[in-house]
Amino acid sequence: MSLEQFSSLLSTSNHNFANALPVELLLSSEGGLQTFYAPFDHVNAGARIVLCGITPGLQQASRALDEARQQLQAGASIEHAKQAAKETASFAGAMRSNLVNMLDHVGVHMLLGIDSCARLFDTHRYLVHYTSALRYPVFLDGQNYSGSPSMLSRASLRHQVETHLAEEIRALGPQCLYVPLGPKVTEVFQHLQGKGLLKPEQLLDGLPHPSGANAERISYFLGGKPREQLSSKTNAATLDAAKTRILAKLAILQREGLNELNPRPLSE
Repeated sequence: MSLEQFSSLLSTSNHNFANALPVELLLSSEGGLQTFYAPFDHVNAGARIVLCGITPGLQQASRALDEARQQLQAGASIEHAKQAAKETASFAGAMRSNLVNMLDHVGVHMLLGIDSCARLFDTHRYLVHYTSALRYPVFLDGQNYSGSPSMLSRASLRHQVETHLAEEIRALGPQCLYVPLGPKVTEVFQHLQGKGLLKPEQLLDGLPHPSGANAERISYFLGGKPREQLSSKTNAATLDAAKTRILAKLAILQREGLNELNPRPLSE
């Protein structure tokens, strides 16, 4: 799927995407799971770092569709509309600031040679590729899909992983560092790593998911909340181990250089 196939629909549509996505954009259904098209097709093949969530939610999808519609109605090319839509909608809202704070906290900005990972969303977008394990928005019983059932356990979801995400990894090449947001996305990358698409050194896993619902874990990870004040829902030992692992991996990459990552030949 690509924006070319839906450009006529978007150019003439006055649909309010913030309420729901129109049935014309429905790509597949599997039980209570529905996958819709939204313009998240653009791939920044020159990226040095990849930020990967689970799937675009309704808010992100509606922003991307609105931006693509505005671009197309203003006469922009398909490629420009795809890029603008993705840059506008990716990791929008509070999730973006949480993500920036955590990446800066562990020193990713220093590895990339920028003053803050906030630059990945403005002046230094050329360094980053925004994506999701499931490129196109998925809903479960009409609600944003949050990773359950497992992405690898359902045919329509696994297809997105092994087709779209795998294609992106191949296009991006061996110089990229991948940041999966949350354990469910890490599981997907470990699956693709097992297929030879990337090496363990390329995977910077263990950051708490930047969702606002994860505020306590994020605060502890950033050193803002003492261990003794944590609720029973937050496993401090797991977060401590993840941070230690991330810092060690970044220290090696800083010493050896991000371009020294050389994955095994891609399996077909």
